[in-house]
Amino acid sequence: MTECVSILGSTGSIGTQALEVCKKLNIRVAAITANSSIELLEEQIRRFKPRLAVVGTKELADKLKIAVRDTDTKISYGMDGLIEAAVIKEADTVLTSVVGMIGLRPTLAAISAKKNIALANKETLVTGGNLVMSSAKENNVNIYPVDSEHSAIFQCLQGCCDKKALKRLILTASGGPFFGRKLEQLKNVTPKQALNHPNWIMGAKITVDSASMMNKGLEIIEARWLFDVPADRIDVVVHRESIVHSMIEYADNSVIAQMGIPDMKIPIQYALTYPDRTSCDVGVLDLTKVGTLTFFEPDYDTFKCLRACKKALEIGQTAPVLVNGANEAAVARFLGGEISFTDIGEIVWNVMQDIKLRPADSLDRILEADAAAREYANTYRA
Repeated sequence: MTECVSILGSTGSIGTQALEVCKKLNIRVAAITANSSIELLEEQIRRFKPRLAVVGTKELADKLKIAVRDTDTKISYGMDGLIEAAVIKEADTVLTSVVGMIGLRPTLAAISAKKNIALANKETLVTGGNLVMSSAKENNVNIYPVDSEHSAIFQCLQGCCDKKALKRLILTASGGPFFGRKLEQLKNVTPKQALNHPNWIMGAKITVDSASMMNKGLEIIEARWLFDVPADRIDVVVHRESIVHSMIEYADNSVIAQMGIPDMKIPIQYALTYPDRTSCDVGVLDLTKVGTLTFFEPDYDTFKCLRACKKALEIGQTAPVLVNGANEAAVARFLGGEISFTDIGEIVWNVMQDIKLRPADSLDRILEADAAAREYANTYRA
């Protein structure tokens, strides 16, 4: 069980819930980070008294230093600050819940410092899966998934005595706000509509990713690395109720599922307490009130992002880096009103065809591919 944690992304949805879990379980907090939410970060500093707090820029750091000058918390900023938080001596676990590929470098730093990782930043494994998992093995570091789907699979696998008996992983997807619609019906979707998720309260980027089903595509790639299972043994089913969080199927065709109400405190807490379980401040699942659980095939033609991620995993090399970087930039443009919702899928699909693929064998090569993908997405014209 974690005794002291560093939380990268403490002001986001996962980070704030993780702090509540820490409060309940008396887990000490050594470091917290945010991009720009310095008011909330100040509240967290005063409540949890971390040794270090990190923000995005020097200007914000200077403001925060003045605001918390009566505390003992050191203030830092930028990527150097994130890495400092990731390797801070007191923490035995680093929870990475920053948004996007920015999480890759501090996660690698934390692993090199022999910190266990509670992973809520799927882009880290999407872009640097081989580097991250190889480093984790070399440093004898555990990576505990926080995403509800991967936590569900991780929990189901606790009963798997022989990996040879594992037939496939089945990730569930809510289908987002546009389930059942066809491509033509999505061309005029607004950011407000895309941010109206039916089951989960999340940040803007991941909510748009859920609407485009990019999120599920990224999760397929993440699952491949987390569980060392090839792409052709990872499936997706749309499950509107978000009660079954994912499943595994064994060689004898039996299926094990993990269920619960849609509340991220469950996977956050399990990542921090593994292998122990304790009470959690979430609602009780009453299947008689749920009544019906439904499952559907994904629509790969309408949701091109999902298809692109499966293709990227099949191709390998820097293809996953390209689709991830292009998507991050495209989502930002969509939220800014520059491109349409369906343009996101076009950009993510085409980036693999239009940018040369290279081996993803170093951090520099990964960062180069990411920069190229973002430039491609930022200059895209419909």
